[in-house]
Amino acid sequence: MSELLEYHSVAALARGAEERGCTISELVISDQSAFLEQDRSQLFANMKHNLDIMRASAVAGNDEKLKSRSGLSGGDGYKMGRYARSGGTSGAAGPISGSFCAAAMAKAIAIEECNAGMGRIVAAPTAGSCGILPAAILTMEEFYQTPEEALVMSLFTAGAIGLVIVREASIAGAEGGCQAECGSAAALAAAALVELRGGTPTQSADACAIAIKNQLGLVCDPVAGLVEVPCVKRNAGGVMCAIAAADMALAGIKSVIPVDEVISAMREVGEALPATLRETAQGGLAVTPTGLALKQKIFGVP
Repeated sequence: MSELLEYHSVAALARGAEERGCTISELVISDQSAFLEQDRSQLFANMKHNLDIMRASAVAGNDEKLKSRSGLSGGDGYKMGRYARSGGTSGAAGPISGSFCAAAMAKAIAIEECNAGMGRIVAAPTAGSCGILPAAILTMEEFYQTPEEALVMSLFTAGAIGLVIVREASIAGAEGGCQAECGSAAALAAAALVELRGGTPTQSADACAIAIKNQLGLVCDPVAGLVEVPCVKRNAGGVMCAIAAADMALAGIKSVIPVDEVISAMREVGEALPATLRETAQGGLAVTPTGLALKQKIFGVP
């Protein structure tokens, strides 16, 4: 590769991959090998380690008895997983969204509950949104027997897009609201899903844009200031958003607003959000009567 990538534009990543006739992940791992002066096998091994942690956190979170220290979360990943498997047994109709989507939601919830229970996770891109990307790709492995190598490579695509978002907008709820966390995670997952299904780099870029648009304006309002309510369930919503965005892109649907303009819009929306809706727990669900009562119960202060 003659020039190192700058990671300021998702469209440029997609264009570069298209011009070279490769995936975004191939473009990125080659670039990182040159930039870091490391053999690509070492980079691959490092990323596989992240995948291994994602798998372990999905298993750890799938525990009926798991409870966070606050008591606000735990056990819902197990419930969702049981429901995901209910189709065709004991006369159950099965999940409305289908087994794939229900299984993805179960993993997203379980991984975020693992985080709330002080378990080991991969911030992808943050702890508060750590269930979305892993749930998407691990469910591909479960239902489509996607090879491990492809899963690992898709994380390079997700990572590169995450780096663009970090540089051009934000992944922090305190800066940009939950759109910056779960919205960004959904964008990473959507792009990875498209690649795993054989879509083009341009389709990955479109999926990224569609996912962010569908989460644009999402506020960060954690009850009692803890990354549990509504964070855990927003991870389930985020992976569903990613799946929808990926399927739309794979169907040939394009984002009318270019992906990099969408990312810029997310930054502007985040800057416009009041401080009460940016992780301060001073607005939204955090100040509902129930939210305030839970805060008092946990911390013993009004």
